[in-house]
Amino acid sequence: MRIVHFGHACVLLETGSARLLLDPGTLASGFETVRGLDAILFTHQHHDHLDLDRLPALVAGNPDAAVVADPGSAEQINARGLSCRTARPGDTLSLGGVPVEVVGGDHAVIHPDLPNIPNVGYLVGHGAFLHPGDSFVLPHRPVDVLALPTGAPWLKASEAVDYLRAVRPRVAVPIHEAVLASPQLHHTLFQNLAPEGTEVRVLRRGELTEV
Repeated sequence: MRIVHFGHACVLLETGSARLLLDPGTLASGFETVRGLDAILFTHQHHDHLDLDRLPALVAGNPDAAVVADPGSAEQINARGLSCRTARPGDTLSLGGVPVEVVGGDHAVIHPDLPNIPNVGYLVGHGAFLHPGDSFVLPHRPVDVLALPTGAPWLKASEAVDYLRAVRPRVAVPIHEAVLASPQLHHTLFQNLAPEGTEVRVLRRGELTEV
């Protein structure tokens, strides 16, 4: 498997048979020129995961790509005149010949006074890769590579460490870092507190990496 981290929550996943782009949002860059996609997936409707202004050009450049999103994002995408498949927890999709299980359902709580929104995670290839979106959803099967949320208004570092220990992937790739002034501090914490057998690998932005 090969991964490109375009910043924050946006990653390109190459499984060998499928090219999947997840969460191209406003805090990511470089994904605009990606071509040959089988699917473009969104976990939830927050702008740092869903850039509605750049999405039409991305779809036009990838006319064969399925657009898949949680119910809240799907409504906004369809309102822009784009075709979007709604992903609901419990669904199993086939994208580029690769099974993708839809997990989770709700965004992590930012504050009890704020309304919550849908959030889905995507478990790709029978546990080969998990992108949880803005949640700490626990998968029902072992995970090889975890996209690990690093910093957010809904997250504190100790919770991310506990999530890393609960999932126990072979490799954890930190994402969702753009809101931090110094994400390296969190990366070091993850590396020091990761469970035995887990490698925390910080990807160079925009660089294709074999994991």
